[in-house]
Amino acid sequence: MTPSRRSLLAAGATGAIALTAGCIDVVLGNEPLEFSSDAVRPTDDALEETGYAEDDVSQRTIDRSVELPGGVERQVEASIATAIYSKAVEYQGEERDGAAFAAVSIPGMEVAGRSLNPIDDLSNEELLDRFLGEFEGGQGDISNIRHQETFGLDILGDGREVDRFLGESELGGEPIDVEIKLTSFDHEGDLLVLLGTYPKLLTEESANAEVLLESVEHPA
Repeated sequence: MTPSRRSLLAAGATGAIALTAGCIDVVLGNEPLEFSSDAVRPTDDALEETGYAEDDVSQRTIDRSVELPGGVERQVEASIATAIYSKAVEYQGEERDGAAFAAVSIPGMEVAGRSLNPIDDLSNEELLDRFLGEFEGGQGDISNIRHQETFGLDILGDGREVDRFLGESELGGEPIDVEIKLTSFDHEGDLLVLLGTYPKLLTEESANAEVLLESVEHPA
C-alpha cells in the first residue's frame, strides 16, 4: 500500500472515531442537549402597511427530559423565538386592541436522525390550542373554535397551506365572532408557527393578516 493510501485510510478512521465519539457524547454526556432557533418576523414594510405594532419580541428556553435510543434519559434545552404584534381597531366608535399576529420559531431538535421536538407531529388545530393562549388580540378568551377552510399562500418562497378558524369572544363587553389564520411548516431547520387573529366583521384585517403572513422573513 502506498503512503498516500495509508494516509487517506488513517484520516478516514480518525473521522469515524471522532463521529462515534460525538454520538457517544450525545447519549452519555452529562450536560443538557441545547438547541436554538432563528427568529421569524414580518417585515417592517408589512407592519407599517397593516398598522401593526410590536408588543413583544423575545427568546425563551424550555427544558424537558427525553429518552434517546437505548433508553438513555437526557435533558434538553430549546430556545424558542417569539414575536408578537397587535393593532387597535375601531369598534362601536372606539379604538380597542382587537387584532394580533404572532410568529414563533421552534428548533428542529434532531439527534441521530430522530426529532426530539414534542410538537413536530401536532396538527394545526392542536398547535392552535397550544399557542393561542400565549397572546391576546384584545378580545377575551376565544371559545367554540371550529375549522372553516384551508387555502394557500406564498410564504418564504413556497406555497403553504393556511387554515382559517372561527371562534367566539368579546370586545368591549359585546360578543363577537373572531377569525384566526394559522400556518405551520419547517424552514431552515426550524418549525415555524404563524398565527393571526382579528374580529370577523373587520374584513380589512383578514387581508392584513395575509399580508403579514406572506411577508415573514426567516432567519430575521
